[in-house]
Amino acid sequence: MVDVVRYGLVGTGLMANEHLRNLAITPGAVVTALSDPVESSLATAKQTLGAAADKVATFDNGAALAKSGLVDAVIVASPNHTHRKVLEPFFDVGLAILCEKPLATTLEDARWVADRAAETKAPFWTAMEYRYMPPVEEFIEQLRAGRIGALKMLSIREHRFPFLKKVNDWNRFSRNSGGTMVEKCCHFFDMMRLITGSEAVRVYCSGAMDVNHRDERYNGETPDIIDNSYTTVDFANGVRAMLDLSMFAEGAENQEEITAVGDKARLDVLIPEGALVFSPRVGLREPKQVERNVIEVDAAALKAGTHHGSTFYEHQKFNAAVRGVGPVEVTAEDGFAAVAIGIAAEISAREKRCVEMTELRL
Repeated sequence: MVDVVRYGLVGTGLMANEHLRNLAITPGAVVTALSDPVESSLATAKQTLGAAADKVATFDNGAALAKSGLVDAVIVASPNHTHRKVLEPFFDVGLAILCEKPLATTLEDARWVADRAAETKAPFWTAMEYRYMPPVEEFIEQLRAGRIGALKMLSIREHRFPFLKKVNDWNRFSRNSGGTMVEKCCHFFDMMRLITGSEAVRVYCSGAMDVNHRDERYNGETPDIIDNSYTTVDFANGVRAMLDLSMFAEGAENQEEITAVGDKARLDVLIPEGALVFSPRVGLREPKQVERNVIEVDAAALKAGTHHGSTFYEHQKFNAAVRGVGPVEVTAEDGFAAVAIGIAAEISAREKRCVEMTELRL
């Protein structure tokens, strides 16, 4: 067990900078190394670090960072399709790892990562920030306490902005990102598994690229990433879940809305409003008994990130796991399962059919 955890980051883009801001307010965390082949990205990360950047070593590749002996834990925030290659040297030296979602872009690579993680004693954590939004945590806690009775239906709506610009526009193509249903929606498929306590058995997704990126060209290629979809997932325990995604609805009051309906009541959580809305069943003409409460989030956590404070809370738990005083809560197997549902959804949308999870030969 250590009191101070030395962190290295591989990839210093948008999400890496959010990690840096949150590490700065995490007790017992110090950033000692950065790795990125793009000088402008490293420069931005150094700006985020401020005066602390003077004590941070920089590398143009993750393998060199892994051999440096300067870190106890590494955060992998490089482009999705690079994760397997980036992770190899860190597994070899036995460092603690927090790997950004998605775990990988293919089932083969995601399976490889999960298998390697199972062989190492060091903590491996798949970054699924949405789990750690305080209103969402309270929502899940109330569901587990039986407040709505037996869960039967779960729906998640994310109406948001388009994909942001990334270095070399790698996120404009499914071959790099895994596709929208893997890249973006693995968060929600992970949450479905967490809330239902079950595994997906079949997936149907209707989706397309209807609005965003249609007039963009990269070396003569047109982006191929879905910008809106409806996805239905049947789970082994009989619960059904739905994801409603629109990436051209940035004017919506709430970006995420999650609704769970049980045999006794309904519970909603609204982000960024932070409200929990409880609606018990009543008689047809009886007065409704709706309760509405707002879950507060630490102001510093909100300021440090763009995921409603969740990255801060995730880091407190990952740091505890690295120090040996807490468990790993989001495993590589969790990451693998979320990728698998996302891949099934991509297949379903493009082939316009229902996909049985057994087809993927997990």
